[in-house]
Amino acid sequence: MTVCWLATATYEEVAALDRTHAVAIVPLGATEAHGPHLPLSTDVIIVEAMARAGAARLVGRGVTAVVLPTVALTPAPFAAAFPGTIDVRPATLVALLEDVADALAAQGFTRMALISAHLDPEHLGAVTEAIETIRADGMRVAFPNLARRPWSERLGEEFKTGACHAGRFETSIVMAERPELVRELRTTLPPNPNSLSVAIRAGQHTFAEAGGPRAYFGWPADASADEGCALIDTLGAILEEAALPLLDDD
Repeated sequence: MTVCWLATATYEEVAALDRTHAVAIVPLGATEAHGPHLPLSTDVIIVEAMARAGAARLVGRGVTAVVLPTVALTPAPFAAAFPGTIDVRPATLVALLEDVADALAAQGFTRMALISAHLDPEHLGAVTEAIETIRADGMRVAFPNLARRPWSERLGEEFKTGACHAGRFETSIVMAERPELVRELRTTLPPNPNSLSVAIRAGQHTFAEAGGPRAYFGWPADASADEGCALIDTLGAILEEAALPLLDDD
């Protein structure tokens, strides 16, 4: 058994799957500013690595894992002032996720895992709203919200400070996955210890207000590919553990 990547499968291959007992994994990223050293697709790169690592773990348990194409356009108001960021309305994401769940259900899927590397509050609020409707319609849903415990406690010291946008955490993962996309100037960037978590609780709404005029927070110069590989493994374990309750009746 191997992971099924929906976008590269044929319809006959999908038809042959045990869809009733499969876990459909929906990765959620963003297209937004990640400092002067990382690509706008950083969240997409991270969540696709998480999907790959977690799906492989599920397949190792004998579970059919189907990974859908990544949602790359989503609410991103904190970064909206930076060129290249695409900020969509929360209602757009809610409607999209509900429609995706309906389409999966119509094809016999009953279990769905949403995963996100994008932690903007409006994005997470839209995901939570969509999940309520999707569950009410009968789909079983897992969503390990990385912004909350226990998951947030497992992603390194920088992550726990809340100063983790385009910092050591995210830069390490991109260095492990797509090193050619990390700009060399990342080694010259000074630390920015301002916490986005604290800023959000204080009612701030943009990176600039939160103390990130160059759209990064944390310690990007301290990143390494080795740390990125370890973080990807942890993210895969988080997906696996969050999805396990969906399998209780198997």
